[in-house]
Amino acid sequence: MKILSAEFVLSAKEPAHYPKTALPEIAFAGRSNVGKSSLINTLLNRRGLARTSNTPGRTQEINFFRINDRIGFVDLPGYGYAKVPEQVRKHWGPMIETYLQGRQTLRLVVLILDVRRDPSPEDLQMIDWLRYYRLRTLIVLTKIDKVSKNQLATQRRSIGAALDAPPETPLIAFSSQTGEGKEPLWREIRKAVTLESSGSLG
Repeated sequence: MKILSAEFVLSAKEPAHYPKTALPEIAFAGRSNVGKSSLINTLLNRRGLARTSNTPGRTQEINFFRINDRIGFVDLPGYGYAKVPEQVRKHWGPMIETYLQGRQTLRLVVLILDVRRDPSPEDLQMIDWLRYYRLRTLIVLTKIDKVSKNQLATQRRSIGAALDAPPETPLIAFSSQTGEGKEPLWREIRKAVTLESSGSLG
């Protein structure tokens, strides 16, 4: 995927503030500090477009980006971090659900998991929710540069079993450090978007 332009559009908490657009959108979801922003930056060949932080829970709004004027990326707030104030955490769930359930332009949810960790109760709740609403979902395992190939294979099987994923379900292994997994992930994104559009994404 050749990135000709990638720009931040806006942050929003409520549907009334979402960008008015007909562009197909790809949403990125996952626990706090799982590497969502780093993954987005790596996909787009941009160092700081999506803001990264060592402080879990920093992203507290839904962030919208426009890529090549043809596709939207949506960075959802990370879930599951206990040290964020209770009032903020209570707001995240409904905010994420409202976007996922009601956004007509949504084409794919990329659910990001840290390959070193077994899926948390929040991860399992999220995957159940996505299945219930029949949203097209892709699982990406990040931080694979921090494990050996044997550990990666073992964790892939373990995570697939925990998610009750069919054997043919792709679990894309990804590293923001090395770029591994970038092309397979773009292939899946293009596939999801072009299901309803014959136009090239570039």
